[in-house]
Parts: sequence; C-alpha cells; structure tokens
Amino acid sequence: MSTYIAVTDPTDPRLADYTDLTDVALRRRREPAEGLFMAEGATVIRRAVAAGYPLRSVFASARWAGELDDVTASSGAPVYVADDAVLEAVTGFRVHRGALAAMGRKSLPTVDEVLALANRVVVIEDVVNHTNVGAIFRSVAGLGFDAVLLSPTCADPLYRRSVRVSMGSVFSVPYARFDAWDSARDLVHRAGLTVVALTPDPDVMPLAELPEGQRARCALVLGTEGDGLAEPTLASADVRARIPMGNGVDSLNVAAAAAVACYAIVHG
Repeated sequence: MSTYIAVTDPTDPRLADYTDLTDVALRRRREPAEGLFMAEGATVIRRAVAAGYPLRSVFASARWAGELDDVTASSGAPVYVADDAVLEAVTGFRVHRGALAAMGRKSLPTVDEVLALANRVVVIEDVVNHTNVGAIFRSVAGLGFDAVLLSPTCADPLYRRSVRVSMGSVFSVPYARFDAWDSARDLVHRAGLTVVALTPDPDVMPLAELPEGQRARCALVLGTEGDGLAEPTLASADVRARIPMGNGVDSLNVAAAAAVACYAIVHG
C-alpha cells in the first residue's frame, strides 16, 4: 500500500526536494549535485518510473494523490498530500497537473556508448533554453532518430520544463554529454557517421538534396537559439545543409528546425 502523509506546513523539511522550483539558477545547481530531478504530472511520472528512474517521493494535491497509487504502492516512496495553497507556497507556482515527483538520476552513458547503438543522432550545441531541449527530444523520439548528444553547456534534459515539454521522451531517448566540445567531431566520425551541420546560409544545399547514403548514418548538428552554430563547428562538418525558407523568414526556432530536419532526413 502507498504511504500517504498529510502536510500543512510549507516549511516542513520533508518537502525540501520541492522548494523553489521556479528558481532556475538554484535548481540548475541543486538537482544534478543532489542526484535528483522533478517529474510533473501522472503521465510523465509513470514514464520516468517505467524507464527505471528511482522514485524518491511524490507531492500531490488531495484529489490527485490516488491517481498514482499503482506506482507509489510498489515503490514504497512516501506520498506527501497537501492543499493547493501549500503546494504553491512550497514550489513557487500553481501545480496544475496535480502531482510532482522527486526522482533519482541514473548515471549517463558515455558518448561512445550512445554512438555504438545509433545510426542517426541529433547533436545540440549550446542550446540553453529548457523548452527547446525538451521539444528536440520529443522530435527525436517521434521522427526516427536514435539519440541526442549535448555540448558541455547545453541545458539539462532532466530539468522540470524540459521533461514536461518532451512529455517524458527524455526518458526513452538515449543521450550523453560531451566532456570536451572540440573532440565531438572525432568521436562522431569514429562511429562512422556523416556530420551534417544545419545552417540558414542560403548558399548551402537544401536538406532534401542530402544523398541517401549520408541520410542513413548521420549526426545532425543544431546550434544555439540566437547565433546558430559556431564557425568552428560549421567548418568541421562534412556537409552543411539548410531548410529552404520563404516570405523573408531566414530560419526557424531551433526546436522547430529539429522537427523539420529529422523528418526530412528519415523520410526524404
């Protein structure tokens, strides 16, 4: 049976995992250091547990606490139950999805381990917006790519907003983070993948012209939201390609570009 614990005090130390969830800078420091992350909503929590992430506890409103009984009963994790006012006082926002779960992190595989099992990967350079990272993972999961590789400064895929936007895809898509960005091209080449840099440069080939042989085993490299890929990254790519644009628009948001590019590479 699940262990339900009613809480009425927002300063209850048992709720420490859930405090100040809207303080992005604080959570970026705390969560990886403490080996935890937040899953929000019953669907995402179930996907995290199914992917093997350990459940530390659940913090839920009374009307949602029983919704996760099948998950919490088997884990033995405590379920802290509070009214909406206490939930908001602790977390810093109105918890519309009714339940939050503090989850334990798993050790990440190495880049080489991820590449050994992948034919198509998305490589993200310096994308720091958590919403975009989550959306990219969802596109990778749904559009036929195998994995995601992150530059050292990319946003954390397990940050609450990334997890929510991905609808839990961050749990099913293998990913790893490069220790040093200047070694990325060599590691990808060693795995036999063609490095395809996506750029809005109108002088490079449209993505649709990428030869079939390069589509089958490739690493699609996407750049930061503002400036795109750094020049050294572009220079080190095997191929530069673009998504043709119209009506005076030079490029798409990086998450939208990832979706279009993944579809174009897989389906031609």
